[in-house]
Amino acid sequence: MNRRDFLKATGVLGSSAFLPLSSLLAAVDGSTRTIGPREPFDYAWLKGLARSLSEQAYQSPEAELPKTLQDLSWDDYQAIAFQKDHALWADDEASPFQAQLFHLGLYFKKPVHIFEVEDGQAQEIAFDPAMFDYGDTDIEPDELPEDLGFAGFRLHHQSDWQRDVAAFLGASYFRAVGKSRQYGLSARGLAIDTAMDRPEEFPDFTRFWLERPQDGSEAVTVYALLESPSVTGAYRFLITYGEGTVMDVDAALYPRKAMERLGIAPLTSMYMVGENDQQANWDWRQEIHDSDGLSLHTGSDEWLWRPLANPPSLRFNSFQDESPRGFGLLQRDQNFDHYQDDGVFYDRRPSVWIEPKGDWGAGAVQLVEIPTLDETFDNIVAFWNPAAPAEPGSEMLYGYRIYWQARPPAQPTLARCVATRTGIGGLVGKRREYFSWRFVVDFQGGPFPFDGSEEVEVKPVIETSAGRVEITSARPLDAIDGYRAMFDVVPPDDGTEPINLRLYLKAEDQPLTETWIYQWTPPPAEERELHNPGHL
Repeated sequence: MNRRDFLKATGVLGSSAFLPLSSLLAAVDGSTRTIGPREPFDYAWLKGLARSLSEQAYQSPEAELPKTLQDLSWDDYQAIAFQKDHALWADDEASPFQAQLFHLGLYFKKPVHIFEVEDGQAQEIAFDPAMFDYGDTDIEPDELPEDLGFAGFRLHHQSDWQRDVAAFLGASYFRAVGKSRQYGLSARGLAIDTAMDRPEEFPDFTRFWLERPQDGSEAVTVYALLESPSVTGAYRFLITYGEGTVMDVDAALYPRKAMERLGIAPLTSMYMVGENDQQANWDWRQEIHDSDGLSLHTGSDEWLWRPLANPPSLRFNSFQDESPRGFGLLQRDQNFDHYQDDGVFYDRRPSVWIEPKGDWGAGAVQLVEIPTLDETFDNIVAFWNPAAPAEPGSEMLYGYRIYWQARPPAQPTLARCVATRTGIGGLVGKRREYFSWRFVVDFQGGPFPFDGSEEVEVKPVIETSAGRVEITSARPLDAIDGYRAMFDVVPPDDGTEPINLRLYLKAEDQPLTETWIYQWTPPPAEERELHNPGHL
């Protein structure tokens, strides 16, 4: 399944309880029409609505779209252009943001309802074909129903009205850009039963409320109602844009039923090819990924770095923690020469960092890696899984901040892992008598380079869950003003059970680097080529 098919399968659900259609459509600022009455609105009211809906049976609001919208090709859907003069708040020169709406059709067949909030009053935005330019498509705008609804919306910032900085489209998915204005990985409102032995449940944002920014404000507030068979939720996003996009998120969840694996602040990314993993080595580019690693700042103030991989089979890892300080999927490698992609520019993809607000208690950051042969498939998922069970009838409150930036605001004070490479083990010039796999890990920053005032003996500390470690070393790497650690792992037998590895560098029993963690799956016995040359 690729990204487009995935979106098709998880298109945006409509609202299960929306304001009744009014035959009177009112114009707002001459460019946007509204529907239904103006009603009081605030976050407390939204939480009350979500709680009330959680006590009712879930109803999927299937909508029958006109056939011309159902049968749209990808190119035709892309040809539908929003008319910029109809953007929300386009009339307000003081507003730092404008909002443009996405049309229904193609993979997005379930309408969401979008409201504008001003002075504590909310009113639904009516669908109007005049908002869109339909180009050369076969769509007859006059034949579209006036209660069609929308698929989602995107936000534009005053620093460049031409390019958007955030988009909410499909299930509970949303994305934002860094300073480079390049999109990359996605976030979600919630993940339920990801990577289990049954289909994953995808909650939907079914209604949005966009609050008109106040004079002098540099932020915009977006509210969302989340619904699924298992849970309802009320979300508030306070969004700013500067060195990247920052979202302050408050989420109130109301379980309808127990959920075995709940994912808070889930991130979804793509990793196909990297310096440590050449599973798909037929592409002309050396690296293809939105993110190259999972970073964790634990409640005990330890920094962990887990390079991502394109595994031979689905892998699920769980990193237990108490009161985490942060986690994220990062794109640390921002060197164009490593990607050579001048089309989608993987070197410009933002990192995304989740910073909890308050104490999240016990739980685990969980990582899912799924095999992929195609860069359009998002095969990486990371989220926080609370240890406390989700009980029906309860209220679960979470606050966190999402940073979409080239580098996250929180950085290790010790040296960071900047590259992981793997390949056949053994000694150059000597015949290999058995199979082993080499790991080469580079660290940069922190105490490196040393000031030269005294000699420092740097040692690698290596742990493995199975097998034997040999040929270890740690030596300076002048090219990066850092250090390189190298070691081989000899698997214990012919099995393919994953082996967990752990490494950091130390001097005089003091750590010099963050902790590198990795999971390596040895190849089957019949694929363990020794690659010995004929002259040895």
